[in-house]
Amino acid sequence: MAIAAMRRVALPSGERVPALGQGTWYFAEDPRRRQDEIAALRLGLELGLTLIDTAEMYADGAAEELVGEAIAGRRDQVFVGQRRAGSRVSAAHRAAAARDPVTRRRRCSAP
Repeated sequence: MAIAAMRRVALPSGERVPALGQGTWYFAEDPRRRQDEIAALRLGLELGLTLIDTAEMYADGAAEELVGEAIAGRRDQVFVGQRRAGSRVSAAHRAAAARDPVTRRRRCSAP
């Protein structure tokens, strides 16, 4: 049940990703919504929305962990765009994010 003729765009690396993706801002903020959020991401994947945007500042990293759970077993089919803390986050938080890219990668790389 994929979205027919999903337009794709080329990244500077040459890799092509869907022009439309899924965002995770406010995901993992409320534990009562966790299963619904995971189901929404998985449905999007089934429909061809294989680009997922997340950031370590969303729910203090919990959104990245939720994405990892949602894409478990399908990581090679998904392009995950991750951003470090931006200008709206304290300098200390930005520095911590820059020091710890391995933890961020692990969060979204489900086994």
